[in-house]
Amino acid sequence: MAKTTSPDPGARPVLLSGGNPQIPKGYGDAPVQAWIAAAPGWKSDAWRRCDALIERAVPGVRKAVKWNSPLYGVDEGTWFLGVHVFARYLKVSFFRGAALEPLPPVGSKQKDVRYLHIHEDDALDEDRFVDWVKQAGRLPGERM
Repeated sequence: MAKTTSPDPGARPVLLSGGNPQIPKGYGDAPVQAWIAAAPGWKSDAWRRCDALIERAVPGVRKAVKWNSPLYGVDEGTWFLGVHVFARYLKVSFFRGAALEPLPPVGSKQKDVRYLHIHEDDALDEDRFVDWVKQAGRLPGERM
């Protein structure tokens, strides 16, 4: 009979293509913090800061990791924002971004979605980011 072993709890998560951490699906802050800790290089610190801004902008925000990406929402089972690691940037998805003013800068094939790309040398406009997060948190979330 083959011996099975548990994964090494100290092992780093696998990074998927583009560098996105492979984190098991989970709800609450713990899986999001695990994703942040596993994000490669500068992306970990950048999203740690964004996560803190989101928490302050939307008190009681709900968090989850699904499809290896952190999601943020207000109501049970719906989400207003998600983030994903790509090789050169963090892709912040505002699921109802077409309703935000001003519009986040990057369009999508999906009519309601708008993106913010955060690159390593970008100076994040925290006031604008927080404003978008507050607006997004007041809109109906996307069921996923």
